[in-house]
Amino acid sequence: MKEKLNPRDLYILYIIIYAITFALLVSSCKPKPMVKPEPPTRENAMELISSWSYPDFLDDMTYDGLEDSLLQSLSYLNKIPADRQFIFGKDQYNAKHMIKSLQHFLDYIQTRPPRQDLKKFIQSDFRIYRSVGRNGEGEVLYTGYYEPFLKGSLVRSDRYRFPIYTRPRDLITIDLSLFHEKFRGEKIIGRYTNQSVVPYYDRSEIETGGVLADKAGVLAWAEDPVDVFFLQIQGSGKVQLDNGNVFNVHYQTTNGRPYRSIGKLLIDEEKISVADMSMQKIREYLNNHPEEINTVLNYNPSYVFFIIEPNGPLGNINVKLTPGRSIALDRRIFPSAALAFIETEKPLIDDAGQIHSWQRFSRFVLNQDTGGAIKGPGRADLFWGNGPYAEIAAGHLKHTGELYFLVLKSTS
Repeated sequence: MKEKLNPRDLYILYIIIYAITFALLVSSCKPKPMVKPEPPTRENAMELISSWSYPDFLDDMTYDGLEDSLLQSLSYLNKIPADRQFIFGKDQYNAKHMIKSLQHFLDYIQTRPPRQDLKKFIQSDFRIYRSVGRNGEGEVLYTGYYEPFLKGSLVRSDRYRFPIYTRPRDLITIDLSLFHEKFRGEKIIGRYTNQSVVPYYDRSEIETGGVLADKAGVLAWAEDPVDVFFLQIQGSGKVQLDNGNVFNVHYQTTNGRPYRSIGKLLIDEEKISVADMSMQKIREYLNNHPEEINTVLNYNPSYVFFIIEPNGPLGNINVKLTPGRSIALDRRIFPSAALAFIETEKPLIDDAGQIHSWQRFSRFVLNQDTGGAIKGPGRADLFWGNGPYAEIAAGHLKHTGELYFLVLKSTS
């Protein structure tokens, strides 16, 4: 016969059970230690996918501009060593294979195949890689850029007084890989003074300190400082002079300072809402608050210097960009000149130039450019060209989508 617990022992047992239960509850409620996400590398930026998860490969531009863009990438690949390696996730392909891959695709699309045949062709002959995106599940944030049109003069005046500078003579670029191979692809920009290399002047020093007066040439004088700022953000543009001539200016280098978004600044200060944020809204705000222009623009310490480019605009692989077909990605992790396929949204506008809706679209593109704000596997920038629609699309696009890469199956 089991012995019954007396009231005192029963009370002690209750206390022990309560203590154990409370300890387990507290332990389960402790926040789990945060796992630091793995930094993006060329090896983990994209993953090979199986044919059942391939996109439909619908192209909203029905091959327009695709041949030209493919030829631009081929021109780059034909100028580099044939054994240079291009990283697609955990796989590598040399430049010779990249050429063969793009040429094979080009030969086929020149026949203007129907969509169902194109997908079969890709499934048969190509491997598809998908960017892991910003969340590890393929989500890529798309923005856009375009070629702005500025009014300017070769002579400074009260109307034209904001310079478009060339590279300063005292700006130096140091290739860090010369010091150690672990710094491959890394460089710093600065200036040499008192037997030391120091950071180059920031935007505020350049704009208000007059530090470039005898150090940099001026390609043209613009009438609007905001125009010059957005020219620097876009990386290239056209300048129409007061004498009627037009020429292209193209990114040459920067002052090496980190890029900071003035859009984020205006959002944080609750001057523009997240929903309303666009290049056009920034310009509107600055036009309405001219006393804030210097403060807002100087929040971004990065500064871009330009050269005249007869055949621009050019991407970072020195080939002419194709409107709607060239994209800018993080050059550290994605293969330059590679054929890609994107899915995101584009604006539909009315006769007054206002966006009335957004439409999902997809198309083939080529990775031919990069950008200071385009970092990691979850960011992509689409080049829209020039003109009113390009400016609207570039200024408002901030939509998510997916990014795929195509490469010919190895025959070895």
